[in-house]
Amino acid sequence: MQEGKLEQAAQRTMAHLRQHKNEPRGLSQLGTIAMQLGALGQAEHFLRLAMASGGGTYENRRHLASVLNQQERLEEARLMFEALLRERNDPNLASILALILEKLGRMQEAMEIHERLVRDHGQNPYFWIFLGRSQRAAGRVDDAIASFRSAIAKDSECGEAWWGLASIKQRILTDEDIEQMRKEVGIAIDLRNSAPLHFALARALHDRGDFEEAFNHYTEGNRQRAEDIGYDASELTAEVAEVERSVDARFIASLTRDAAASDVPIFIVSLPRSGSTLLEQMLGSHPDIEPAGELPYVPAILRAVMEMATRRGKVTVPQLIASIPPDQADAMGQDYLRRAKLHRKTDRPYFIDKLPHNWSNILFIRRILPQAKIIDIRRPAMDCCFSNFTQSFSSAHASSFALADIGQCYSDYVRNMAHLDTVAPGMVHHVDYRKLVEDAENEVRPALEYIGLPWDPAVLEFHKNKRVVRTPSSEQVRRPINRDGMGTWEPYSQWLGPLRDALGPLADL
Repeated sequence: MQEGKLEQAAQRTMAHLRQHKNEPRGLSQLGTIAMQLGALGQAEHFLRLAMASGGGTYENRRHLASVLNQQERLEEARLMFEALLRERNDPNLASILALILEKLGRMQEAMEIHERLVRDHGQNPYFWIFLGRSQRAAGRVDDAIASFRSAIAKDSECGEAWWGLASIKQRILTDEDIEQMRKEVGIAIDLRNSAPLHFALARALHDRGDFEEAFNHYTEGNRQRAEDIGYDASELTAEVAEVERSVDARFIASLTRDAAASDVPIFIVSLPRSGSTLLEQMLGSHPDIEPAGELPYVPAILRAVMEMATRRGKVTVPQLIASIPPDQADAMGQDYLRRAKLHRKTDRPYFIDKLPHNWSNILFIRRILPQAKIIDIRRPAMDCCFSNFTQSFSSAHASSFALADIGQCYSDYVRNMAHLDTVAPGMVHHVDYRKLVEDAENEVRPALEYIGLPWDPAVLEFHKNKRVVRTPSSEQVRRPINRDGMGTWEPYSQWLGPLRDALGPLADL
């Protein structure tokens, strides 16, 4: 296992368990291997078996808490981490608990933990970074800047702290900062530092109009991320092709049934950097709609179902969706609503889930939540794709690490939406980001009609909404609508050939 030969390790552990049935160390080992393989359901099963067989060790419970967190079973994970912290005052566990509380929207509790960690363990730059991100989400930008600079003071090579400053939509980085980053990026060895350092340096150079050097740093930061992840763009293309082959009007009709719940989720879907946070902020200012942020639950539930299904053999997502009986679909929908309710602070009849990548989960959403409304917001291809390329994303947005890959992803997304519009007209409502910026009222009115709500002028006062926004657009949505995001790719046009080639005709729209 330590050598990364996880399949061989699993085989040896299972051989041990055949000779020593329910031996807790073996069950624990198998659960740990499954966790590292990403088989989270199996990991939970074996860890719970180990604990039931006398292996209720701190380490096993720590692993189980981590598995629950990765499954996005956030309330269960929260309770387990709190219990672990009562046994051991581990600052790293406290930091994880704070991040879970943030996901649950319990920002004040999370902030208090972050503040305590920097007070008691201030030499750790990442505790300052987590505090800065939390402050930025709450609109406390000056405090966030101070926290990111405190992290840099502890470790000037810490790339995430530099990116924390660079990602704020103000011209914060000084000429002295640029010289310091140039020095640090030349000596950084750890990818966790060097990649975000390249992105931060690129953003600072962009602000000064040095577009060629900025592009070189964006390219290098993305190259390092891509090399570490090993993303294969053809897998998404194949998934969309499977939808085109297997999903027709009869398939859509088979998904239709009466809703089993009264709460109506509104899913805003898109590629990242498409204006989804702006649209959420606008719709969430309507008195009947509550914005709940990016909820991770649809992908988590689908992943768990796929894990179970693939134990019986290879299955595609459309095949899986078609095989879900109505009672199981209702149970999954109720599971989603139960988890989403943890984020609700009002009793408004509609709430927004704006996780962008749910564009590829629309059929699953339709199956488990027939009452759901789905709104797609689309930003012009070159702006959207280049904005993704310039963002220091995690592996969750791995398509952004190469111009050709993000272009292919955008093309696949458009193909998927076009096919759904053909086989299920009106199932998805579309919002044009460019029209939203130019004439917000006439673009939002039809969206509210699709939802089934009357117009309310509060949606145009969205920038007065003081809620926490945990996305890179947190500063933008606190200002009146503007065109700042339009045409950002144009100074880099001469280097964007691979993106144009991947987009084809979409590049000109």
